[in-house]
Order: sequence, then structure tokens, then C-alpha cells
Amino acid sequence: MTSRVVLEGLEFHARHGVYDSEAVLGARFVVDAELHYDFAGLPDELDRAVNYAAVYDAIRDEVTGRRHRLIEVLTDRIARRVLRDQPRLARVVVRVHKPFAPLPGVFRDVYAELSLERGDLNA
Repeated sequence: MTSRVVLEGLEFHARHGVYDSEAVLGARFVVDAELHYDFAGLPDELDRAVNYAAVYDAIRDEVTGRRHRLIEVLTDRIARRVLRDQPRLARVVVRVHKPFAPLPGVFRDVYAELSLERGDLNA
């Protein structure tokens, strides 16, 4: 299967991180989600497709609803929720970017990425 819908660059203000200052001030987090499912020959009906507006809402809820110390954990929570909420998905790839991570140097981005298949949900 090669079809996918991509939600790229979803930006949220949240308070994830291991340091107390991150809990107080928060920072910008950026999420990308690749939604893999077979939509070749799909009829032009939303109820037969993956509703990416609902996916956006789920991602927003996961990013802004609860604080996590690790972006790896947040990435896992997003991937599992999207797969649970959207039964037509075969696989999801989620990236959580933390472009303002508290690192002592110059860098463009830090992100965690997880590729999860439907069969991995019970793992």
C-alpha cells in the first residue's frame, strides 16, 4: 500500500519537558502525522475515508491536554490514539518536534518519530 494523507506542521503551545521552567513557560511543539490507508478507488464520501479533521482534534487534545516529560511518550500517545480513533488506518507515522528544546548549542530541530501499525496497538 502506498497511499497516505499527511498533516504537516500542526503547531501548539504546550508544557512538555523535564525542567520546571518548561512546565511554567511552555513552548511551541510541532506535529506531523502520516495517515496510511488504502484510498485507491475510494468513493467521494467522508464516512468512507479517514476524517483528518477528527485526527487534528485528537492530536491537539493529546498535545495540549496533559503534560509529559518526554516527547517520546507524547509521540506514542498520539500514534496510539489516532490508530484507535480511525479504524480505516493501517499505519501511522507521527513526529513531534520540539524546535526550542533547552540544549546548549545551535540546532534547527529536535523531534521524536514513531511508526505504528494497527497490529502494534496491543504492544
